[in-house]
Amino acid sequence: MYNSSDLRKGLKVEIDGQPWQIVEFDFCKPGKGLALYRTKLKNMITGNTMERTFRPNDRHAKPQLEERDQTYLYSTGEEYVFSDNSTFEETYISGDLLGDQVHFLVENAACKILYYNDLPLEVTLPIFIDKTIQYTEPGAKGDTATNTLKPAALDSGYEVQVPLWINEGDVIKIDTRTGEYSERVRKG
Repeated sequence: MYNSSDLRKGLKVEIDGQPWQIVEFDFCKPGKGLALYRTKLKNMITGNTMERTFRPNDRHAKPQLEERDQTYLYSTGEEYVFSDNSTFEETYISGDLLGDQVHFLVENAACKILYYNDLPLEVTLPIFIDKTIQYTEPGAKGDTATNTLKPAALDSGYEVQVPLWINEGDVIKIDTRTGEYSERVRKG
């Protein structure tokens, strides 16, 4: 059980039998009376949000969450298949749950999947992945302006902003948390 003083952004609590994540948190201490803990919560199953205020003496249950190490195998078109590293049991996850992460899936990549009562809630990909530039406008020779970016399409169809000196066929490192270019791995 959590006390209200334990609440913070990112903490996961169980309310009415469902897991919720604190998205925003604000502590308010009026001149008189008890302190207030104002939160904005996101339901980890449905994605709905709500605002709720808690008192200092409120108690909050911890949801029964389990994180499992898994490996991404392949896509069936609408679903993505992951294999449990210990039991080799396959898990099918919809593209809706993954969102933009589908563009960063690489076969045989190690991932972590968070479960609530055997229901997958969120997938954590490796922080950096390597992707090939499928198409980008060529950079002009001598065009070395700093911090100037151009759009580039990856082999997965995702568009990322890259420096002017990146060309088609180059392999770049992408940060999966932000979806942004990190560095060039090798020239194409």
